[in-house]
Amino acid sequence: MDLVLSEFAGVSMPAWIDALLRVIFIVALMTIMAFALIYLERKILARFQARVGPTRTGPVGTLQSIADALKLITKEDVRPITADRWAFELAPYMAFVPVFLVFVPMPFTETWFIRDLNLGLLFVFGVLGLNIVGVVMAAWGSDNKYALLGGVRAAAQAISYEIPMLLIIVAVVMVAAGRLAVDGDASAAGSINAIVGDQTTTPYILLQPLGFFIFIIGMLAELHRPPFDMPIAESEVVGGYFVEYSGMRWGMFFLAEYTALFLLVVLASSLFLGGWNWPFGADVGLGLQIVLTFVKTSVLIVLVIGSRALFPRLRIDQLMSFSWKVLLPFSIIQVIANGIILAYGGPDWVVGLVSFGLLVALGGLVYYIMSRKQGEGTRTVQTTPATPRVITAPEVTPVEAGGD
Repeated sequence: MDLVLSEFAGVSMPAWIDALLRVIFIVALMTIMAFALIYLERKILARFQARVGPTRTGPVGTLQSIADALKLITKEDVRPITADRWAFELAPYMAFVPVFLVFVPMPFTETWFIRDLNLGLLFVFGVLGLNIVGVVMAAWGSDNKYALLGGVRAAAQAISYEIPMLLIIVAVVMVAAGRLAVDGDASAAGSINAIVGDQTTTPYILLQPLGFFIFIIGMLAELHRPPFDMPIAESEVVGGYFVEYSGMRWGMFFLAEYTALFLLVVLASSLFLGGWNWPFGADVGLGLQIVLTFVKTSVLIVLVIGSRALFPRLRIDQLMSFSWKVLLPFSIIQVIANGIILAYGGPDWVVGLVSFGLLVALGGLVYYIMSRKQGEGTRTVQTTPATPRVITAPEVTPVEAGGD
């Protein structure tokens, strides 16, 4: 039997060793990034709130995430007596495994990825959509009304914001197919690595600025990050769908959240900011490509974390209306505009100009809605200052006062 060889990081090796190394690479990267993001979020939020954040555990508090992980591992795993055992215990895995699979087509450099899939974008959103199954299982299996309400909110929010995101992905693939068709390779437009490779001179954020804005908004909603954290709002649903979880099962939900944060930020930087390619090109070497990916993802991560301190939480009706009444129509218009321009052979600058015009229109619409609602529901009780009333005490005789 012939030995099947594969290549990982430029080194040829048997296929089974290649697969094992890739799995180890994913697990190590996922764990390190989750610990780093938890620490980074605490320090950034502390700066926003005039605090210092973790400082005691390890140098400058860098071991705080590891201490939290050890606490979760040793903490008692409690299950409500009325909970559905199978749904309750399998839910964390159903929420975590789909996020883990998103690593497969994600390019960190030109050669560092698990697999370069021609339909990588379809694969990412296909498996990421399964995450909501684990959320609903956790909500239903907990036999808790707050958990169930949080799970229903999470499902509704995921459906509402994934549709505009998918339409924006279609718009990006249309642009990539039009540009790659010049080289006779339009079929690779669904590959994330091919899209990054096409951004040598022009990042797609200049061609699809509206798409970048909608993608970031959808990403915040998908991750349940403020101001779109209604499914886990402590003041309304007491923590949301994982309120009954403790120990490492609770930790798996948070590991999935921070891993998804890292992967979606890498995806955004790959689709719109040029990933490892722009602005230096593919010939700069592996080291600089890693630096480019790191810098771009770090900037987006700081923006995502900063939104938690900058924006107030939306009401559930505002959250749903913003997706269905604002983001969805604009994403549909973006797809139609791309189709018309590309069908008639329009240049790239026309595509970018139209998308920028739509972004300005979206900003104007949001400003109009907010200004129209400003002061709505309030009324003036009194327009003139009240006149003080002088109260004079009546004369009281000594007999009435109880005197002799």
